[in-house]
Amino acid sequence: MNFNVNSTFLYIIAACVIVFVLAQSTFFLVRAWKRGKELGIKVPTMKKTVISTVVFTIAPALSILIGVITLSKFLGIPLPWIRMSVIGAITYELPAATSTANAFGISLSETITDPKIYAAIAWVMTLGIIPSIILPPILMKRIQGGMLKLKEKDSKWGDIFMTSIFLGMISAFLGVVFADVREGFSGWIPVFVLLISAAVMGIIGLFVKVFKMKWLETYALAISMVIAMAGAILLANLIG
Repeated sequence: MNFNVNSTFLYIIAACVIVFVLAQSTFFLVRAWKRGKELGIKVPTMKKTVISTVVFTIAPALSILIGVITLSKFLGIPLPWIRMSVIGAITYELPAATSTANAFGISLSETITDPKIYAAIAWVMTLGIIPSIILPPILMKRIQGGMLKLKEKDSKWGDIFMTSIFLGMISAFLGVVFADVREGFSGWIPVFVLLISAAVMGIIGLFVKVFKMKWLETYALAISMVIAMAGAILLANLIG
């Protein structure tokens, strides 16, 4: 039997995971509602909070949907659905999948048909993100304490330290963006997409500051991703 990245079995696994997450969210929502009543919070206030929370989850959901669509081209829908909707981000999942595929000597230009490669990609995407779940509760208090002490001693060096961490993280992703620039115009597409996304984000920032459109802050990431992906499709079609 041929391996299928969109098999019914994988859909069942994905559905079970999503149902569990939804059940967990519902459980804590009910507990929070009961606790709110115990604290004397008025029902209209709690309803307003719930509605505003639902509205503000739309923008992140759009980003997640874009990520699922991007990964589904070569990994099918079930695996990206699990990874992106529970814990994960396209900024991690795509490089993890790409680096694993490259280790097998293949590119993610078409659907994965080898179950061994698919399993390897799934393990790398899953195991690689586990430390981000386990380590923060253990180390976050110490890290924050150390950063606060550094800022108290010298606020200037504290700011430099935070900026260095941010730039280091960005540099890791820039390596992926500029990795194929020697291949010609096709290798420059990620760079152009990066510039388009940055330009869109800058324009949105101007709208927020100049025109006081604060609501755009919530949708800035989703908008920049959609426009950048549209630019990637246009550029790819131009070179055939």
